[in-house]
Amino acid sequence: MEPMSDDQPQPTPQPERRRHVSAPVTRRALALVAIGAVIAAIATIFVSGGFDRGEKLPVHTSGVGPQPTGAVAGEAFGSATTGDCLTWSSADASDLEKVDCAQAHQFEVATDVDLSLYPGVEFGPGSKFPGVLRFSELRDEHCAPAVNNYLDGRFDPKGKFSVGLINPGEAGWAAGERTIRCGLQFSGVTGTLLPIEGRVAEQDQSKVWNVGTCIGINQNVPSDPVDCAQSHAFEVVGVIDLASRFPGGMPSVEDQDKFLEGACTEAGNGYLGSPDTLRDKTLTLFWDNLDLDSWLVGSRKINCSIGKEVDGSGFATIVGSAKGAILINGQAPVPPPPAPEGRSVPTPLPGAAPLPPAGG
Repeated sequence: MEPMSDDQPQPTPQPERRRHVSAPVTRRALALVAIGAVIAAIATIFVSGGFDRGEKLPVHTSGVGPQPTGAVAGEAFGSATTGDCLTWSSADASDLEKVDCAQAHQFEVATDVDLSLYPGVEFGPGSKFPGVLRFSELRDEHCAPAVNNYLDGRFDPKGKFSVGLINPGEAGWAAGERTIRCGLQFSGVTGTLLPIEGRVAEQDQSKVWNVGTCIGINQNVPSDPVDCAQSHAFEVVGVIDLASRFPGGMPSVEDQDKFLEGACTEAGNGYLGSPDTLRDKTLTLFWDNLDLDSWLVGSRKINCSIGKEVDGSGFATIVGSAKGAILINGQAPVPPPPAPEGRSVPTPLPGAAPLPPAGG
């Protein structure tokens, strides 16, 4: 059995207005993350895809699922149907088993699709096992809309879950198995499957990490969670629920930023233990924004994070949690000179006019 995902790389978090991460960094991060996802797709059968609607095959979406298909593809695979949660540890998912969805798992089945009913001879007896790209097309045509239906139209395409497909593997295919399973996964940037706990329909799909999580780095671009003692791009200092401030309709990005500037600053100061730590360690505070697609399906949470930009080309490499001693690109940060006495002024945005003199 071979799982594959519809991993959608997510944008680099948007900066706050005064502690600025430049737009070119964001654009470059997005481009490199997308390239990395495609490379990972070819190597590990994790390919990103969209929501193209193709000709639909008969699918099982009720409690009456498929019949077990024998031991070639595995009993759990052969009998898995809508609402089942699956897990495995081997790279080819040959040890796939069903578990209670409250336990950590890697796949939640939305539906099964019988390819033997596909018109023509492409999937008929004795047909060649499809390649990665063909399975990715099948996922986009059948799994993406099936997942959206499974969640009653409340799938967040920019959230932390992605559309996935499990095929029966070459041995199962050779023995005549033609049923694939469509479902939901939590895929990292590199294609690594991260654990899911609980049913997706019962949780906020916002792409947030727990406070204290460090996100790894690859060629100056954020990757997957790592231990903070390892090289990373940024560290999560807060999770903010926008519903606490905006219980009604979606707020504009400007209104989100006005609220998050204070909320993330408070979260960061609380996490670091002092309002001076961020400045002394020469780090930048930034946050995510939610867009309309995510808001309409119920996503409400964002991350506040800290990292450091490098010459407009990406993130610096940080080692160690910002709560303690850190290295930035291999060097200990040098605190800037203390602010002069008198009125406090914000750090101007790049390209802004000079600030007036303190006595002006």
